Amino acid sequence: MTTLDLIENRTYDEIQVGDTATLVRTLRPEDIQMFAILSGDLNPTHVDPEYARSSQFREVVGHGMWGGMLFSNILGTQFPGPGTVYVDQNLHFDRSVRIGDTLTATIACRRKFDHNHHILFECKCVNQDGEQVIHGTSEVVAPVEKIRRAKVALPEIKLSTTKTARYDHLLEITQGLAPIPMAVIHPCDGESLKGALQARDRGLIDPTLVGPEEKIRKLAEEMNLNLYGCQFLNVPHSHAAAESGVALAREGIVAALMKGSLHTDELMAEVVDKATGLRTERRISHVFLMDVPTYPRPLLITDAAVNIAPDLDTKVDIVQNAIDLARMLHIAEPKVAILAAVETVNPKMQATLDAAALCKMADRGQIKGGLLDGPLAFDNAISVVAARTKGIKSAVAGQADILLVPDIESGNMLAKQLEYLADALSAGIVLGARVPIVLTSRADSAQTRTASTAIAVVMVHARRSGLVGK
Repeated sequence: MTTLDLIENRTYDEIQVGDTATLVRTLRPEDIQMFAILSGDLNPTHVDPEYARSSQFREVVGHGMWGGMLFSNILGTQFPGPGTVYVDQNLHFDRSVRIGDTLTATIACRRKFDHNHHILFECKCVNQDGEQVIHGTSEVVAPVEKIRRAKVALPEIKLSTTKTARYDHLLEITQGLAPIPMAVIHPCDGESLKGALQARDRGLIDPTLVGPEEKIRKLAEEMNLNLYGCQFLNVPHSHAAAESGVALAREGIVAALMKGSLHTDELMAEVVDKATGLRTERRISHVFLMDVPTYPRPLLITDAAVNIAPDLDTKVDIVQNAIDLARMLHIAEPKVAILAAVETVNPKMQATLDAAALCKMADRGQIKGGLLDGPLAFDNAISVVAARTKGIKSAVAGQADILLVPDIESGNMLAKQLEYLADALSAGIVLGARVPIVLTSRADSAQTRTASTAIAVVMVHARRSGLVGK
């Protein structure tokens, strides 16, 4: 073990008046954010750039006690170090610290008290220009016994953008696009009604609420929700709402549908009805659009909600639907990873055979607009390191935009794991029908429903302009 791996103190007897110790740190944006999280100090001077520009400092500045912590660091870890007990701290803050400022904190032994082993230190902190930032004194009880121990390994802390910030970023895909007429099917619980109204407030949709009007109005009143701008199609129950909403889309009165508080099967039965539904030549499929904090790009997962055990022909439509959506989202050449448990073709594993066939179909132009590779295990699909370790040479491996899953069970579990264990932002949309359908779980939040609506808006405008998937 090297000295860099050890922490060692200086005892009371080893310290002489005039001895010093220093610490150098540069203030980073994440330092300010972390201090705000730990302390709860959300003063906008430190965390709100817009407010800070109007303040006396004209920019975000660090918390004063961030600089003060540098003295605590020195005292607790090196001078005197382990065994030190704080008694008093007196600090004066002379000037602000801006992002990028490099501070040099110095403490010097001013006086020792033999009767109780107290030491009074002079504290001084200057910036990279030599300007004094903080000065003051610290008094501690110094250790009398020598301590030399291995440094404790602390857990790694990684800051990520908040879910709200990522949600706002997702909604930016609709910037400059006019709201679309959307039928909201049976919005008879709080989250489904709130989702529709939030989408309205964001300028995404002009909603038609299809369901028992009296029940919806009563719910809105109980939740203090304003129904301005909403049209109603009053029908008695959820089955009638599904039938009537699909009819509105078929007749061109609305450009998209949103599932409310009814069962998915109830709505989709009307959508796929051969006589009165919204079927096209394509198989209908579902895509989860996931914003995963630990992945550098949006991730589309398909199909995790509609097709239970798709065969090869069905997978062709599923992957083409997803590619078309990715292109509407301005991913020029979507990279499609066809998932299986292994990376090699195994005749006993149907998913690997399907993957090989899909790749060859893409080579022959039977699947257009994307770059396919598979079979790929999940780790190789999303991790360049994992792919290289296994010797996989692929333009898709480690940087997939689309994950094509073998069946609904694996896809649903994957999407839910990312949402609940990796804090992913999730949006869901049904493709392959005449109109996009916002299809979310009844457990999903209003925010998830609104994010899903943003995808529908992009799809409608892309089809109107004749770009993709018309």
